[in-house]
Amino acid sequence: MRRIADPVRPGQESVWSYPRPAIAAPSRSHIVIEHAGRKIAETRAAVRTLETSHPPTYYIPPVDIAPDVLRRSSGGTTLCEWKGTAVYWDVVVGEAVLPRAGWSYPHPTSAFALLRDHVAFYAGPFDRCILDGETVTPQPGEFYGGWITSRLAGPFKGEPGTMGW
Repeated sequence: MRRIADPVRPGQESVWSYPRPAIAAPSRSHIVIEHAGRKIAETRAAVRTLETSHPPTYYIPPVDIAPDVLRRSSGGTTLCEWKGTAVYWDVVVGEAVLPRAGWSYPHPTSAFALLRDHVAFYAGPFDRCILDGETVTPQPGEFYGGWITSRLAGPFKGEPGTMGW
């Protein structure tokens, strides 16, 4: 069942106006990720992916990720029909390990070449993920990595009953 797009308020964009298939586009949004008293990443040079019904996912360049926090996960890979094969990253902060908290596409498809060497992070495992000064809400669902803010109108894939969208 497909739900009707929520009304778009001033200053919002609707995830229902995003394209399918997905696209990647540069973003100048200010992104900060914090965990256990440490800044994991901060950038104004991310790439965001946009796909119908999904909140954007932000991919951060490696230069803007704290050194020594990423460890390649032994948890395998996944395949995206548009982006290619994703590898996963554990985030290590002191004794804390956040398994598979990030992912990247070392060899993305040509349409997603902007993602090469950038890392996306799920918002849920971290103490705080901030987009342009607003703490984000993780996209619902076990698999999805979008970041929801008040500047988005849904509904969002990942909510109960949306797997068939």
